[in-house]
Amino acid sequence: MEVRSALEARDQLLKGIRSWFSDAAFVEVETPLVLSTPCMEEHIDAMSCGDRFLRTSPELYHKRILAGGMKKIYEVGRCFRADEVGRLHHPEYTMLEWYRLDATYEDVMRDAQSLITKLAQHFSTPPPTFHTFRVKDLFMELTGWNPLASFDADRFDEVLCEQVEPYFTALGGASFLMDYPKEAAALARCVGTKEIHAERWELYVNGVELANAYSELTDPEEQRNRFEQWAGKRASRNQVIYPIDEAFLEALSHISAAGGAALGVDRLLLWLLDKDTLDDVLPFREVWK
Repeated sequence: MEVRSALEARDQLLKGIRSWFSDAAFVEVETPLVLSTPCMEEHIDAMSCGDRFLRTSPELYHKRILAGGMKKIYEVGRCFRADEVGRLHHPEYTMLEWYRLDATYEDVMRDAQSLITKLAQHFSTPPPTFHTFRVKDLFMELTGWNPLASFDADRFDEVLCEQVEPYFTALGGASFLMDYPKEAAALARCVGTKEIHAERWELYVNGVELANAYSELTDPEEQRNRFEQWAGKRASRNQVIYPIDEAFLEALSHISAAGGAALGVDRLLLWLLDKDTLDDVLPFREVWK
């Protein structure tokens, strides 16, 4: 795809995104790209920028904004992750994140459905059929294994890549996979009694992961415990350990409840244009090759 066409398509997409969020009464915000400490997650590595880091997500600052009382916010901006290059991966990418105060992952699921439907119409593309699956039910159907009852990280990732994603590809349309094992909770709230699950969903379009969302964890002590657990796992693999963002943890105590989602804009454009590789929608990608 030539540079001009790719840029014009991206411009059309960004205008469509901003139009939807404006109509839904969200406030567009901007947050720092250069951080003293990025969000510490087990499998995400930040790029260094002098003695600081480029952000992997605006999430921590968004929750600080929610703690200040803003109810509906969104941001479209560049994010960076080290060592992620491939057909569907790029170290520098555009992320759309949005958050609702006093909301859950089901509220932002409805947002995602409405947004994608409108953008498809904006591009004269048939809107996808939406499907919803729960991790326990789908894994049991495909493998006979319930990962909520006996979690194994390697097995979970293997089933997800080798069976679940091909299933979604064959099914077509847009598939929400929700209610993850608590061990895959990241920054999500966990609920339940016997089989605890995380209020988390991931959205796949034609088998390609497009978005990730949570009912947000708002307990600062539980969040600190998770950061410390991830730090231990990163240390065991000789990965960089990031300092804990104390301002973020303090902000959590001022949030009663929230729902938030992160969506990859480059992959969304890939689907809207019916292309196969990010090479078709990211001009000047050779910088990272």
